[in-house]
Amino acid sequence: MSEFLVSLLGERLVNSEKAEVDVQSLGAKLSLVGLFFGCSLNAPCKQFNGSLCEFYSRFKKTSEHKDKLEIVFISSDQDQKHWQDFLQEMPWPALPFKDRHKKMKLWNKYKVTSIPSLVFVDAVTGKVVCRNGLLVVRDDPKGLEFPWGPKPFAEVVAGPLLRNNRQTTDSSSLEGHYVGVYFSAHWCPPCRSLTRVLVESYRTVKESGQKFEIVFVSADRSEASFKQYFSEMPWLAVPYPDEARRSRLNRLYGIQGIPTLILLDTEGHMITRQGRVEVLNDPECRLFPWHPRPVLELSEANAVQLHEGPSLVLFVDAEEEGELEPAKELIQPIAEKLMAKYKAKEEETPLLFFVAGEDDMTDSLRDYTNLPEAAPLLTILDMSARAKYVRDVEEITPAVVDQFVSDFLAEKLKPEPI
Repeated sequence: MSEFLVSLLGERLVNSEKAEVDVQSLGAKLSLVGLFFGCSLNAPCKQFNGSLCEFYSRFKKTSEHKDKLEIVFISSDQDQKHWQDFLQEMPWPALPFKDRHKKMKLWNKYKVTSIPSLVFVDAVTGKVVCRNGLLVVRDDPKGLEFPWGPKPFAEVVAGPLLRNNRQTTDSSSLEGHYVGVYFSAHWCPPCRSLTRVLVESYRTVKESGQKFEIVFVSADRSEASFKQYFSEMPWLAVPYPDEARRSRLNRLYGIQGIPTLILLDTEGHMITRQGRVEVLNDPECRLFPWHPRPVLELSEANAVQLHEGPSLVLFVDAEEEGELEPAKELIQPIAEKLMAKYKAKEEETPLLFFVAGEDDMTDSLRDYTNLPEAAPLLTILDMSARAKYVRDVEEITPAVVDQFVSDFLAEKLKPEPI
Protein backbone atom coordinates (compact mmCIF):
# COMPACT_ATOMS: atom_id res chain seq x y z
CA MET A 1 0.00 0.00 0.00
CA SER A 2 2.62 2.53 1.08
CA GLU A 3 4.70 1.95 -2.07
CA PHE A 4 1.82 2.96 -4.27
CA LEU A 5 0.94 6.01 -2.18
CA VAL A 6 4.55 7.17 -2.29
CA SER A 7 4.50 6.94 -6.09
CA LEU A 8 1.19 8.85 -6.15
CA LEU A 9 1.82 11.54 -3.51
CA GLY A 10 5.58 11.53 -2.93
CA GLU A 11 7.36 10.62 0.28
CA ARG A 12 6.31 13.66 2.31
CA LEU A 13 3.13 15.61 2.91
CA VAL A 14 2.71 18.60 5.23
CA ASN A 15 0.13 19.41 7.88
CA SER A 16 -1.35 22.61 9.29
CA GLU A 17 1.50 22.89 11.78
CA LYS A 18 4.04 22.99 8.93
CA ALA A 19 5.32 19.59 10.03
CA GLU A 20 6.23 16.90 7.53
CA VAL A 21 4.04 13.81 7.32
CA ASP A 22 5.68 10.59 6.19
CA VAL A 23 3.35 9.05 3.58
CA GLN A 24 4.36 5.55 4.67
CA SER A 25 3.15 6.38 8.19
CA LEU A 26 -0.45 7.06 7.14
CA GLY A 27 -1.44 3.66 8.48
CA ALA A 28 -1.34 -0.01 7.58
CA LYS A 29 -5.16 -0.19 7.74
CA LEU A 30 -5.66 2.65 5.24
CA SER A 31 -7.80 1.53 2.31
CA LEU A 32 -9.25 4.76 0.90
CA VAL A 33 -7.75 8.18 0.18
CA GLY A 34 -9.86 11.23 -0.57
CA LEU A 35 -8.05 13.68 -2.84
CA PHE A 36 -9.50 17.13 -2.14
CA PHE A 37 -8.78 19.47 -5.07
CA GLY A 38 -9.41 23.09 -4.16
CA CYS A 39 -8.19 26.66 -3.78
CA SER A 40 -8.31 29.09 -0.85
CA LEU A 41 -9.66 31.94 -3.00
CA ASN A 42 -12.60 29.92 -4.31
CA ALA A 43 -15.76 30.54 -2.27
CA PRO A 44 -17.36 27.13 -3.00
CA CYS A 45 -14.09 25.47 -1.89
CA LYS A 46 -14.16 27.39 1.39
CA GLN A 47 -17.77 26.41 1.94
CA PHE A 48 -17.20 22.75 1.10
CA ASN A 49 -14.13 22.63 3.32
CA GLY A 50 -16.35 23.43 6.31
CA SER A 51 -18.71 20.58 5.43
CA LEU A 52 -15.81 18.21 4.82
CA CYS A 53 -14.23 19.07 8.19
CA GLU A 54 -17.50 18.19 9.95
CA PHE A 55 -17.79 14.96 7.95
CA TYR A 56 -14.16 13.99 8.62
CA SER A 57 -14.36 14.75 12.35
CA ARG A 58 -17.56 12.74 12.75
CA PHE A 59 -16.14 9.83 10.72
CA LYS A 60 -12.92 9.70 12.75
CA LYS A 61 -14.86 9.74 16.04
CA THR A 62 -17.75 7.38 15.32
CA SER A 63 -17.03 5.12 12.32
CA GLU A 64 -15.76 1.58 12.76
CA HIS A 65 -13.75 2.33 9.59
CA LYS A 66 -12.04 5.43 11.00
CA ASP A 67 -8.50 4.06 10.39
CA LYS A 68 -9.28 3.17 6.77
CA LEU A 69 -9.77 6.72 5.44
CA GLU A 70 -7.47 9.69 4.99
CA ILE A 71 -7.88 12.92 3.04
CA VAL A 72 -5.11 14.83 1.25
CA PHE A 73 -5.50 18.42 0.06
CA ILE A 74 -4.31 19.13 -3.52
CA SER A 75 -4.18 22.90 -3.85
CA SER A 76 -4.25 25.08 -6.95
CA ASP A 77 -3.28 28.16 -4.94
CA GLN A 78 -0.66 30.45 -6.49
CA ASP A 79 0.13 32.30 -3.25
CA GLN A 80 1.85 30.36 -0.47
CA LYS A 81 0.41 32.44 2.39
CA HIS A 82 -3.16 31.93 1.12
CA TRP A 83 -2.43 28.21 0.86
CA GLN A 84 -0.96 28.08 4.37
CA ASP A 85 -3.91 30.00 5.85
CA PHE A 86 -6.38 27.60 4.21
CA LEU A 87 -4.40 24.60 5.44
CA GLN A 88 -4.78 25.88 9.00
CA GLU A 89 -8.48 25.05 8.74
CA MET A 90 -7.83 21.41 7.78
CA PRO A 91 -7.27 18.40 10.06
CA TRP A 92 -5.69 16.39 7.21
CA PRO A 93 -2.34 16.70 5.37
CA ALA A 94 -1.65 18.37 2.03
CA LEU A 95 0.69 18.02 -0.88
CA PRO A 96 3.57 20.51 -0.38
CA PHE A 97 2.89 23.91 -1.93
CA LYS A 98 5.97 23.81 -4.16
CA ASP A 99 5.21 20.38 -5.62
CA ARG A 100 3.26 21.80 -8.57
CA HIS A 101 4.36 19.08 -10.98
CA LYS A 102 2.84 16.35 -8.79
CA LYS A 103 -0.33 18.40 -8.36
CA MET A 104 -0.73 18.71 -12.12
CA LYS A 105 -0.19 14.99 -12.60
CA LEU A 106 -2.96 14.26 -10.11
CA TRP A 107 -5.34 16.72 -11.82
CA ASN A 108 -4.72 14.95 -15.13
CA LYS A 109 -4.73 11.40 -13.78
CA TYR A 110 -8.12 11.84 -12.14
CA LYS A 111 -9.62 14.08 -14.86
CA VAL A 112 -10.48 16.93 -12.48
CA THR A 113 -12.15 19.73 -14.42
CA SER A 114 -13.61 21.90 -11.65
CA ILE A 115 -13.18 22.75 -7.97
CA PRO A 116 -14.01 21.89 -5.31
CA SER A 117 -13.59 18.24 -6.18
CA LEU A 118 -13.20 15.22 -3.91
CA VAL A 119 -12.10 11.98 -5.53
CA PHE A 120 -11.94 8.81 -3.46
CA VAL A 121 -9.25 6.39 -4.67
CA ASP A 122 -8.19 2.94 -3.56
CA ALA A 123 -5.08 3.31 -1.39
CA VAL A 124 -3.55 0.14 -2.80
CA THR A 125 -4.19 0.48 -6.53
CA GLY A 126 -5.07 4.16 -7.08
CA LYS A 127 -8.21 3.21 -8.97
CA VAL A 128 -11.13 5.59 -8.63
CA VAL A 129 -13.71 4.36 -6.13
CA CYS A 130 -15.94 7.45 -6.28
CA ARG A 131 -15.45 10.53 -8.47
CA ASN A 132 -17.99 12.77 -6.78
CA GLY A 133 -17.10 12.85 -3.11
CA LEU A 134 -18.97 16.14 -2.72
CA LEU A 135 -22.21 14.17 -2.96
CA VAL A 136 -20.91 11.55 -0.50
CA VAL A 137 -20.39 14.29 2.09
CA ARG A 138 -23.87 15.67 1.42
CA ASP A 139 -25.81 12.40 1.09
CA ASP A 140 -24.01 10.18 3.61
CA PRO A 141 -22.97 12.57 6.42
CA LYS A 142 -22.41 9.73 8.90
CA GLY A 143 -20.28 7.68 6.49
CA LEU A 144 -22.57 4.67 6.79
CA GLU A 145 -22.05 3.66 3.13
CA PHE A 146 -18.23 3.54 3.36
CA PRO A 147 -16.31 2.91 1.08
CA TRP A 148 -18.81 4.44 -1.41
CA GLY A 149 -17.77 2.15 -4.25
CA PRO A 150 -19.65 1.97 -7.54
CA LYS A 151 -22.81 -0.09 -7.71
CA PRO A 152 -24.40 -1.57 -10.84
CA PHE A 153 -26.41 0.93 -12.88
CA ALA A 154 -29.53 -1.27 -12.62
CA GLU A 155 -29.33 -1.10 -8.81
CA VAL A 156 -28.82 2.67 -8.66
CA VAL A 157 -31.54 3.53 -11.19
CA ALA A 158 -34.03 1.01 -9.76
CA GLY A 159 -37.54 2.38 -9.44
CA PRO A 160 -40.24 4.04 -11.55
CA LEU A 161 -39.26 6.18 -14.53
CA LEU A 162 -41.46 8.85 -16.13
CA ARG A 163 -42.56 9.44 -19.69
CA ASN A 164 -43.57 12.95 -20.66
CA ASN A 165 -47.20 11.83 -21.06
CA ARG A 166 -47.12 11.31 -17.25
CA GLN A 167 -47.20 7.53 -17.55
CA THR A 168 -44.57 5.54 -15.69
CA THR A 169 -42.56 2.44 -16.43
CA ASP A 170 -40.28 0.42 -14.21
CA SER A 171 -36.52 0.71 -14.69
CA SER A 172 -36.43 -3.03 -15.39
CA SER A 173 -37.75 -2.12 -18.87
CA LEU A 174 -34.20 -0.92 -19.66
CA GLU A 175 -32.82 -4.47 -19.58
CA GLY A 176 -31.24 -5.48 -22.88
CA HIS A 177 -31.07 -1.87 -24.11
CA TYR A 178 -28.22 0.46 -24.83
CA VAL A 179 -28.82 3.34 -22.42
CA GLY A 180 -27.86 6.98 -22.47
CA VAL A 181 -27.87 8.58 -19.00
CA TYR A 182 -28.44 12.26 -19.72
CA PHE A 183 -27.50 14.84 -17.08
CA SER A 184 -28.96 18.16 -18.16
CA ALA A 185 -31.03 21.20 -17.14
CA HIS A 186 -33.24 23.77 -18.82
CA TRP A 187 -31.30 26.74 -17.38
CA CYS A 188 -28.13 25.59 -19.21
CA PRO A 189 -27.94 26.86 -22.85
CA PRO A 190 -25.47 24.15 -24.04
CA CYS A 191 -27.88 21.57 -22.59
CA ARG A 192 -30.81 22.89 -24.58
CA SER A 193 -28.70 22.92 -27.76
CA LEU A 194 -27.61 19.32 -27.20
CA THR A 195 -31.16 18.21 -26.41
CA ARG A 196 -32.39 19.39 -29.81
CA VAL A 197 -29.71 17.31 -31.55
CA LEU A 198 -30.16 14.36 -29.21
CA VAL A 199 -33.90 14.14 -29.93
CA GLU A 200 -33.12 13.59 -33.62
CA SER A 201 -30.35 11.09 -32.84
CA TYR A 202 -32.64 9.18 -30.50
CA ARG A 203 -35.32 8.89 -33.16
CA THR A 204 -32.79 7.87 -35.82
CA VAL A 205 -31.38 5.07 -33.67
CA LYS A 206 -34.84 3.83 -32.63
CA GLU A 207 -36.04 3.82 -36.24
CA SER A 208 -33.02 1.70 -37.20
CA GLY A 209 -34.36 -1.05 -34.94
CA GLN A 210 -31.74 -0.73 -32.18
CA LYS A 211 -32.78 -1.21 -28.56
CA PHE A 212 -31.89 2.22 -27.22
CA GLU A 213 -33.28 4.29 -24.38
CA ILE A 214 -32.27 7.54 -22.68
CA VAL A 215 -32.84 8.40 -19.01
CA PHE A 216 -32.92 12.11 -18.17
CA VAL A 217 -31.40 13.01 -14.79
CA SER A 218 -32.44 16.59 -14.14
CA ALA A 219 -30.35 19.34 -12.59
CA ASP A 220 -33.22 21.81 -12.91
CA ARG A 221 -33.85 24.21 -10.05
CA SER A 222 -37.58 23.60 -9.77
CA GLU A 223 -40.09 20.92 -10.68
CA ALA A 224 -41.86 23.39 -12.98
CA SER A 225 -38.64 23.88 -15.00
CA PHE A 226 -38.12 20.12 -15.09
CA LYS A 227 -41.63 19.54 -16.44
CA GLN A 228 -41.24 22.24 -19.09
CA TYR A 229 -37.88 20.85 -20.24
CA PHE A 230 -38.94 17.20 -20.09
CA SER A 231 -41.97 17.96 -22.28
CA GLU A 232 -39.49 18.38 -25.18
CA MET A 233 -37.98 14.91 -24.65
CA PRO A 234 -39.31 11.62 -26.10
CA TRP A 235 -37.44 9.41 -23.60
CA LEU A 236 -37.60 8.54 -19.88
CA ALA A 237 -36.69 10.51 -16.76
CA VAL A 238 -36.02 9.95 -13.09
CA PRO A 239 -38.93 11.66 -11.27
CA TYR A 240 -37.84 15.12 -10.13
CA PRO A 241 -38.95 14.67 -6.51
CA ASP A 242 -36.69 11.59 -6.24
CA GLU A 243 -33.65 13.69 -5.36
CA ALA A 244 -31.87 10.78 -3.68
CA ARG A 245 -31.89 8.66 -6.84
CA ARG A 246 -30.79 11.59 -8.99
CA SER A 247 -27.94 12.25 -6.58
CA ARG A 248 -26.87 8.58 -6.56
CA LEU A 249 -26.66 8.61 -10.35
CA ASN A 250 -24.59 11.80 -10.27
CA ARG A 251 -22.30 10.16 -7.74
CA LEU A 252 -22.07 6.89 -9.69
CA TYR A 253 -20.70 8.67 -12.78
CA GLY A 254 -18.84 11.48 -11.04
CA ILE A 255 -20.68 14.22 -12.89
CA GLN A 256 -18.72 17.49 -12.69
CA GLY A 257 -20.64 19.52 -15.26
CA ILE A 258 -23.59 19.49 -17.63
CA PRO A 259 -24.57 18.55 -20.24
CA THR A 260 -23.09 15.07 -19.81
CA LEU A 261 -24.29 12.00 -21.70
CA ILE A 262 -23.03 8.65 -20.39
CA LEU A 263 -23.51 5.73 -22.78
CA LEU A 264 -23.95 2.19 -21.45
CA ASP A 265 -23.96 -1.15 -23.23
CA THR A 266 -26.74 -3.73 -22.93
CA GLU A 267 -25.15 -5.10 -19.74
CA GLY A 268 -25.04 -1.68 -18.07
CA HIS A 269 -21.27 -1.24 -18.52
CA MET A 270 -19.98 2.14 -19.61
CA ILE A 271 -19.14 2.60 -23.29
CA THR A 272 -18.10 6.25 -23.04
CA ARG A 273 -18.46 9.37 -20.93
CA GLN A 274 -18.21 11.43 -24.12
CA GLY A 275 -21.71 10.86 -25.47
CA ARG A 276 -22.15 14.58 -26.08
CA VAL A 277 -19.15 14.71 -28.39
CA GLU A 278 -20.10 11.48 -30.15
CA VAL A 279 -23.66 12.62 -30.87
CA LEU A 280 -22.54 16.00 -32.20
CA ASN A 281 -19.85 14.38 -34.37
CA ASP A 282 -22.17 11.71 -35.80
CA PRO A 283 -25.56 13.27 -36.62
CA GLU A 284 -26.50 10.31 -38.85
CA CYS A 285 -25.73 7.86 -36.02
CA ARG A 286 -23.60 5.64 -38.25
CA LEU A 287 -21.20 4.88 -35.39
CA PHE A 288 -23.85 4.00 -32.76
CA PRO A 289 -23.35 2.85 -29.96
CA TRP A 290 -20.37 5.17 -30.13
CA HIS A 291 -17.50 3.13 -28.74
CA PRO A 292 -14.44 5.35 -28.15
CA ARG A 293 -12.30 5.84 -31.23
CA PRO A 294 -8.54 5.75 -30.77
CA VAL A 295 -7.96 8.83 -32.99
CA LEU A 296 -10.31 11.76 -33.59
CA GLU A 297 -10.29 14.44 -36.24
CA LEU A 298 -10.13 17.68 -34.28
CA SER A 299 -13.36 19.67 -34.64
CA GLU A 300 -15.32 22.35 -32.85
CA ALA A 301 -17.53 19.63 -31.34
CA ASN A 302 -14.72 17.64 -29.75
CA ALA A 303 -12.17 20.41 -29.02
CA VAL A 304 -13.57 20.57 -25.47
CA GLN A 305 -11.76 17.28 -24.83
CA LEU A 306 -8.42 19.06 -25.12
CA HIS A 307 -9.17 20.49 -21.68
CA GLU A 308 -9.80 17.08 -20.11
CA GLY A 309 -6.20 15.92 -20.12
CA PRO A 310 -2.99 15.76 -22.18
CA SER A 311 -3.68 15.31 -25.90
CA LEU A 312 -1.40 14.35 -28.76
CA VAL A 313 -2.28 16.46 -31.79
CA LEU A 314 -0.72 15.78 -35.19
CA PHE A 315 -1.12 18.86 -37.38
CA VAL A 316 -1.01 18.14 -41.11
CA ASP A 317 -1.42 20.07 -44.35
CA ALA A 318 -4.97 19.01 -45.23
CA GLU A 319 -8.01 21.06 -46.18
CA GLU A 320 -10.28 18.57 -47.97
CA GLU A 321 -12.33 15.76 -46.46
CA GLY A 322 -10.42 12.48 -46.46
CA GLU A 323 -6.96 14.08 -46.51
CA LEU A 324 -6.56 13.40 -42.80
CA GLU A 325 -6.88 9.62 -43.22
CA PRO A 326 -3.14 8.91 -43.80
CA ALA A 327 -2.32 10.85 -40.62
CA LYS A 328 -4.94 8.91 -38.65
CA GLU A 329 -3.62 5.61 -39.98
CA LEU A 330 -0.09 6.61 -38.95
CA ILE A 331 -0.90 7.15 -35.27
CA GLN A 332 -3.86 4.77 -34.86
CA PRO A 333 -1.84 1.63 -33.94
CA ILE A 334 -0.01 3.57 -31.21
CA ALA A 335 -3.28 4.96 -29.83
CA GLU A 336 -4.91 1.52 -29.92
CA LYS A 337 -1.99 -0.06 -28.08
CA LEU A 338 -2.14 2.57 -25.34
CA MET A 339 -5.93 2.27 -24.97
CA ALA A 340 -5.69 -1.52 -24.70
CA LYS A 341 -2.92 -1.29 -22.10
CA TYR A 342 -4.90 0.98 -19.79
CA LYS A 343 -8.21 -0.77 -20.40
CA ALA A 344 -6.58 -3.98 -19.17
CA LYS A 345 -5.67 -2.11 -15.99
CA GLU A 346 -9.23 -0.72 -15.78
CA GLU A 347 -7.85 2.79 -16.01
CA GLU A 348 -8.53 5.68 -18.37
CA THR A 349 -5.93 6.27 -21.06
CA PRO A 350 -3.54 9.07 -20.01
CA LEU A 351 -3.40 10.56 -23.50
CA LEU A 352 -5.98 11.43 -26.15
CA PHE A 353 -5.09 11.38 -29.86
CA PHE A 354 -6.15 13.86 -32.55
CA VAL A 355 -5.25 14.78 -36.10
CA ALA A 356 -5.86 18.36 -37.26
CA GLY A 357 -6.01 19.80 -40.75
CA GLU A 358 -6.21 23.43 -41.79
CA ASP A 359 -9.27 25.45 -40.76
CA ASP A 360 -10.15 28.46 -38.63
CA MET A 361 -10.42 26.46 -35.42
CA THR A 362 -7.01 24.83 -35.92
CA ASP A 363 -5.51 28.24 -36.70
CA SER A 364 -6.97 29.58 -33.45
CA LEU A 365 -5.53 26.65 -31.51
CA ARG A 366 -2.09 27.19 -33.03
CA ASP A 367 -2.27 30.89 -32.18
CA TYR A 368 -3.44 30.25 -28.63
CA THR A 369 -0.70 27.69 -27.95
CA ASN A 370 1.91 29.66 -29.94
CA LEU A 371 2.87 26.71 -32.14
CA PRO A 372 5.08 27.01 -35.23
CA GLU A 373 3.34 27.02 -38.62
CA ALA A 374 5.11 23.84 -39.74
CA ALA A 375 3.11 20.91 -41.09
CA PRO A 376 3.31 18.09 -40.31
CA LEU A 377 3.86 19.02 -36.66
CA LEU A 378 3.72 16.56 -33.78
CA THR A 379 2.64 18.00 -30.43
CA ILE A 380 1.29 17.08 -27.02
CA LEU A 381 -0.88 19.80 -25.48
CA ASP A 382 -1.66 19.83 -21.77
CA MET A 383 -4.10 22.71 -21.53
CA SER A 384 -4.81 22.41 -17.79
CA ALA A 385 -1.07 22.64 -17.04
CA ARG A 386 -0.65 25.30 -19.75
CA ALA A 387 2.20 23.21 -21.16
CA LYS A 388 3.12 21.95 -24.62
CA TYR A 389 5.63 19.48 -26.02
CA VAL A 390 6.71 19.80 -29.66
CA ARG A 391 8.53 17.30 -31.88
CA ASP A 392 9.40 19.26 -35.02
CA VAL A 393 11.02 16.78 -37.42
CA GLU A 394 11.14 16.52 -41.21
CA GLU A 395 9.45 13.14 -41.34
CA ILE A 396 6.93 11.84 -38.81
CA THR A 397 6.99 8.04 -38.71
CA PRO A 398 5.28 5.56 -36.38
CA ALA A 399 8.62 5.10 -34.61
CA VAL A 400 8.90 8.87 -34.01
CA VAL A 401 5.36 9.03 -32.61
CA ASP A 402 5.86 5.94 -30.46
CA GLN A 403 9.06 7.33 -28.95
CA PHE A 404 7.45 10.75 -28.39
CA VAL A 405 4.54 9.14 -26.49
CA SER A 406 6.85 6.89 -24.47
CA ASP A 407 9.10 9.80 -23.50
CA PHE A 408 6.09 11.89 -22.47
CA LEU A 409 4.62 9.15 -20.27
CA ALA A 410 8.04 8.56 -18.72
CA GLU A 411 8.29 12.33 -18.03
CA LYS A 412 11.46 12.64 -20.10
CA LEU A 413 10.20 15.61 -22.13
CA LYS A 414 10.73 19.21 -21.08
CA PRO A 415 7.53 21.26 -21.29
CA GLU A 416 7.26 24.67 -22.90
CA PRO A 417 4.70 27.14 -21.56
CA ILE A 418 1.50 27.79 -23.48
